[in-house]
Amino acid sequence: AEMQKYLLYNTVEPEELSTLRELSTIEICKVWSGMSRHIYRQLLQKRAVEIGVGSFAVLPAHANVAEGKLLPVERPVFILSKPLKMFYNLESDETKIPDEMPVVQPDFEEIAANIHFRHEIVEQCVQETLLCFAGALRDNKEVEFSFR
Repeated sequence: AEMQKYLLYNTVEPEELSTLRELSTIEICKVWSGMSRHIYRQLLQKRAVEIGVGSFAVLPAHANVAEGKLLPVERPVFILSKPLKMFYNLESDETKIPDEMPVVQPDFEEIAANIHFRHEIVEQCVQETLLCFAGALRDNKEVEFSFR
C-alpha cells in the first residue's frame, strides 16, 4: 500500500508537500543524512531497506581484477520497485534481492531520535521527497539523488 502513493497520474501539487515547504534545505539534508546513516547500518547487518520507491541492498558481485581473474565483492545497489518501473516505463537491470535476505522498513522513530527531530516530521519529509522524486519520473525530468 505504501508504494501505491508514488504511482502518480497527476503532477504533484504544492499542498502535498507541506512539510518540505516548512523545512529549510539544511533541515531536509539533515533528515536525509540521518536516513542515509540508518540505511547504511541496516546494510552492514545484511538487511535490505525498502523505502516505498525501491530498496537498498548490498549484493554479491564479481569484479574483474586481472586477465580472467574474478574477485567476489559486495556491491551496494538501489533496486527500483517493479510496479514503479512498469508504471513509469523505466529500463533497469533485473536485480533481485536474495530470498534469504531480510527486507526492513526504515525505523523513523530511531532516525528521528538520532537527529533530534519529531518522528512525524522525518517520515513526512522522506515521503514528500519521494513524492517529488516520483513526480520527476512522471514528468520525465532528470533526477539526481546523491547518497554518501
